[in-house]
Amino acid sequence: MRKEKCFYVGTVVNKFSFKGELLVKLDTDEPELFTEMESVFIEIGKNLVPFFIERSQLHKSLLLRIKIEDIDDDAGADTLMKRDLYLPLDFLPKLEGNKFYFHEVINYKMIDATHGDIGTITGINDTTSQALFEIDNNGSEILIPLNDHFIDKVDRENKTITITTPEGLIDLYLS
Repeated sequence: MRKEKCFYVGTVVNKFSFKGELLVKLDTDEPELFTEMESVFIEIGKNLVPFFIERSQLHKSLLLRIKIEDIDDDAGADTLMKRDLYLPLDFLPKLEGNKFYFHEVINYKMIDATHGDIGTITGINDTTSQALFEIDNNGSEILIPLNDHFIDKVDRENKTITITTPEGLIDLYLS
């Protein structure tokens, strides 16, 4: 499985028991979606290696306690410490309306109610306190806060997002 066909689930952060159980810090708002996983890809080196899950359950907030098949002791668990977990993109439930996954809208056109087509979404920066659309406008970058109040319509068929931004925001980049 190629990494670009997958999404990041979380990272193994600790061992839970001497029988090889692991604690995974999940990167999600809905941790319960991951309690029924049958398998997972774990990044080892530059490869995604499949592992089967015997059992899993939530453990305090965003931690998932998992038991991986054939990992039965501390030594086996140690080999998976600090490793990232991935699942195929088709594991994600389909979203409708103006809800979307960040990876889903890459290469969508961004259309502003006032300025029209302002460019193509090249990424979403979620490392700041406010997630930002990164938009390529003929070689220049425009940053628009990812705010539900700005988003008028997500059109999956035409691969566009229509927004209404506060007066002057886009002008900062165009002038």
